[in-house]
Amino acid sequence: MVHITKHHQPDANAIKTSGAQSVDRALVLLSLVGRHAGDGMALSELTAASGLNKPTVRRLMLALINGGMVDQCRRTLRYRPGPEAYLLGLRAAEHHGLIRTATRQVAHLARVTEDAACLSVRRGLHSLCLHREDGPYPIRTHALMPGAYHPLGVGAGSLAMLAALPDNEVEEILAANHATLDADFPLLPPQRLRELVAETRRQGHALNPGLVFRDSWGLGVALQWPDGSLAGALSLAAIESRMQEPRCSQELLPLLKQQAREIEAQLARDYAAHA
Repeated sequence: MVHITKHHQPDANAIKTSGAQSVDRALVLLSLVGRHAGDGMALSELTAASGLNKPTVRRLMLALINGGMVDQCRRTLRYRPGPEAYLLGLRAAEHHGLIRTATRQVAHLARVTEDAACLSVRRGLHSLCLHREDGPYPIRTHALMPGAYHPLGVGAGSLAMLAALPDNEVEEILAANHATLDADFPLLPPQRLRELVAETRRQGHALNPGLVFRDSWGLGVALQWPDGSLAGALSLAAIESRMQEPRCSQELLPLLKQQAREIEAQLARDYAAHA
């Protein structure tokens, strides 16, 4: 039996301080991972950015992984936000995030165009539709509904987000999604998506002319946070006959870009207010 004298017993206040310090450090690491969700972060990068030693970072990252807040890629060993962080983000978004900021603009687009307006965000290699408002036009496309989860590049808003990323990241995403694209989206192989990315960058908006579902067309533009990073995408969806010229370029696109600018302006104001 091991006897512990009173002199060697840990002080309760010291335990509380140590525990609080561990929480603070873990939150710093989680914040770093969240800010680099696209590429993820290596252990060495987390060590350098946090100022903590490698064993401490490794121990805290393991705790975050066990809690579902962080995932580690088996191939690259880089850390990215985990499923629990994603769920927390969705819940927070209802009050503080992109949905709260953009709800008015999405509803306005749907009402004025009479078609469907959607708000999407990036989730790793995919796009996720967060919110949709339907306009009063009686014939609708239901290709993009809240909760729809597509490889980046599949759909107008998703393509707009892919085109807003750096070339090296685009290539990594296309390589990772290659098998899924071949199996589920035969009209959108990686080479075709490269061409669409280039076209989207030239035009300043994304167009999906029924490449995912026949007769379901879409227009999309990327949204940016005040620091220039990708925030999400705003898009319109309608049947083919309602996205022909001159309506597409003279009516729908100006409205879409105007509402996107208003969302970005509000994000900038919110950012400045909390800076």
